[in-house]
Amino acid sequence: MSAAVEPGDGGARSAPGRRELAYAVLLSLAGAGLALWAATRTWVVDVVGRSEPMLLVEEGRTGGQLLPWLPALALVGLAGGGAVLATRGRPRRVLGGLLTLLGLAVAAGGGYGLVGDLGDLVTWQWPALTLIGGVVAAGGGSLTLLRGHRWPAMGARYERRPRRPVGTSGPIGGAGTVEAWEALDRGEDPTIR
Repeated sequence: MSAAVEPGDGGARSAPGRRELAYAVLLSLAGAGLALWAATRTWVVDVVGRSEPMLLVEEGRTGGQLLPWLPALALVGLAGGGAVLATRGRPRRVLGGLLTLLGLAVAAGGGYGLVGDLGDLVTWQWPALTLIGGVVAAGGGSLTLLRGHRWPAMGARYERRPRRPVGTSGPIGGAGTVEAWEALDRGEDPTIR
């Protein structure tokens, strides 16, 4: 049997937000990861003529060698996908916009690999996977941009608590640890007022 959900229950409203948050993070991470993996594969095989005894030699170049900024953008996309979890509100939406732009730039690199004049034998599957990965990452970023301000944030237990100013009264009357050790030496519990 399931419990009835009251109209004012916050758990019922946060479930779609959590689901959207999970989708956006997974899209961003999967797209950037796919693009990074595809950018490290051999995109172009050049046949180089040499002198005797090896007349023809095949040299492969990866997408990262052809477009050095491509793996770097994919790595930033991976980091940004994880950062969506740690942000909230307006910074999360700004991050979503940046992830959208990064994804589109990665997709443009994959598209260039498909249509650009890169060399002799161009393998089409790795630039195509880079293009798909960039589009998927841009989809996660645009979802974050459009709906990220509605999603739940990390709990307060992960936030940094403000420090007590020195000289304020604590459980033993002072903020220093010397007083706590002296109270323990006297047989007193320094945590009780």
